[in-house]
Amino acid sequence: MTTQQDREPEADTAPREGFIRRFWRLARGYFTGDERWRARGLAAGVLVLTILQIGIQVRFNIWNRDFFNALETRDRSAFFGQMWFFLVLAAASMVTAVGQLYVRQMLQLDWRRWLVFQLQHRWLENGLHYQLNFLPDAADNPDQRMSENTRWATAMAVDMAVGLITSVLMLVSFVGILWTLSGPLHVAFGANEFDIPGYMVWAALLYAGIGSGFTWLIGRPMVEYNIRRNQAESDHRFALVRLRESSEGVALIRGEADEERGLQRAFNHVVTVMKDLMRSERHLMWLTSAYGMLLTVFPALVASPRFFAGAITLGVLMQISSAFYQVTSSLNWFVDNFPRLADWRSHVERVVELEETLESAQHIESDSVISVVEGPLPDGRDVLAFRDLQIAHADGNVVIDEATAEIQQGEKVLIVGESGSGKSTLFRAIAGLWPWGSGEIRIPPRAQMMFMPQRPYLPLGTLHAAITYPAPARKFSETAVIAALERCGLPHLASRLQEEERWDRILSLGEQQRLAFTRLLLHKPRWVFMDEATAALDEENQDVMMRLFPEELPESALLSIGHRPGLDAYHDRTLTLVRSAEGARLTTRRRRPPPRRPPSGPLVAVGQGTLRRLLRGRSARA
Repeated sequence: MTTQQDREPEADTAPREGFIRRFWRLARGYFTGDERWRARGLAAGVLVLTILQIGIQVRFNIWNRDFFNALETRDRSAFFGQMWFFLVLAAASMVTAVGQLYVRQMLQLDWRRWLVFQLQHRWLENGLHYQLNFLPDAADNPDQRMSENTRWATAMAVDMAVGLITSVLMLVSFVGILWTLSGPLHVAFGANEFDIPGYMVWAALLYAGIGSGFTWLIGRPMVEYNIRRNQAESDHRFALVRLRESSEGVALIRGEADEERGLQRAFNHVVTVMKDLMRSERHLMWLTSAYGMLLTVFPALVASPRFFAGAITLGVLMQISSAFYQVTSSLNWFVDNFPRLADWRSHVERVVELEETLESAQHIESDSVISVVEGPLPDGRDVLAFRDLQIAHADGNVVIDEATAEIQQGEKVLIVGESGSGKSTLFRAIAGLWPWGSGEIRIPPRAQMMFMPQRPYLPLGTLHAAITYPAPARKFSETAVIAALERCGLPHLASRLQEEERWDRILSLGEQQRLAFTRLLLHKPRWVFMDEATAALDEENQDVMMRLFPEELPESALLSIGHRPGLDAYHDRTLTLVRSAEGARLTTRRRRPPPRRPPSGPLVAVGQGTLRRLLRGRSARA
């Protein structure tokens, strides 16, 4: 399991380009791709409703002045008139707010759907999800990045974009009101006297600037803490999922105590990082708490000289305070949202790292990639052929060196070799899952190929769908599926075809392997690749399964890996991987024909040597 200490350097070196540019890479495809009109329409809807909300807020500011002026002059009719107008403004504000929330939520959900589908497609394309397990710098826990980090990366981006646009528009709308209402401030500085026009605007700028500067200084470490927190949470979640998937093995070996220690270590990383993050949040809270409390009295304090001088009424003083609050709130967007900005950036970084991993994995250098050619030879024959094939690990270490062989349609070939010689890796290369190496592999059409690993994959859903996988269940009737089950010795499963269970946990490994042969009988591929696909079967059941090839699939080619006794009887020849310092090499041995029994009739013809031995034997007996 990856530890937090192992992951920390990633947070220091991740941003190779500007963060905004990295984020735009996630958004560009959605707003400029095939779904751009839907995306732009939702974004435009959010913008229009936001502008309408700001217009209502501006009108509320004017209402604030008229309402308090009515109170000051004790004008009953004006007071109740303003109360009725308040109800109209409140209703309009509610409708606009709910409408804006709905469109904003749809934009967040639709953007996330698009991003998740894009990442999932690229992750699953050409077996990339498998190859990432062998890349040294691949992004960890892609499942968590696609399910969790994409949610926050998109939702928080929309929220903060709306908040930023709102703040800018509110600033533009209210700074003019504040400038006009505040008027000039007469200042005497020694023998010099001068006026500061719109002095409340300058006071708001100074107030917000000081707050933003201190917020950046105090809250800057929060970005790194949030990145580390996401990584630690992901590692702990991975440890829990891994234990759940391996629960049987852990329970059988009584490894719960060791697993608990490992889980405690994983969560202790979370606790350590969370303490750093919470300490940083407390430091920032000192500033934001004092800043917010002071804001309630600061505008009235600054504007009070003109009020006491009789230059403005109580209504204007309240309007100035409201406008000052709106202006400073707009300028304080950075102060108010810094913790969320730090958290959002950590989610974006993790999604971008996954996107960069997928991008780099799809562009492996061509000189270090095995060439896989699909299709028949020029003469129309389908073959599986290796030409100067070299298979290596992702780090360049050679596993198989200079392999050249050809397997014909209908031929049955067994691959043997000591453990670690590269047998399974050869299968992965044939399947196109292992690109590292050089040389060429010519394969038949992929639609005619089926791979059977030692542990078959059984998807979630009904047993019927698990048997017909990867084809949809409707492709094969229940009658055909039941006949295949009975042929493979699984008639007791025929009544459970429509049940939805975790079949990989309910069925024994032997039953799962026979279920894979059931799948084989339904699909009838022309090329079958078996990797220890009978390892969990006893010899009798193995013989029953292997006899399916001559009896049910006589035209299908078979390439299998196995060490079980008796397997060679079902193959025409054997390819042996012989380990060497430069990498394993392929050698070929054809299966010897079974010994013939001597004829029971009269001897017709024998060789001269045999005749002489027979005559000598008779002379001796005489």
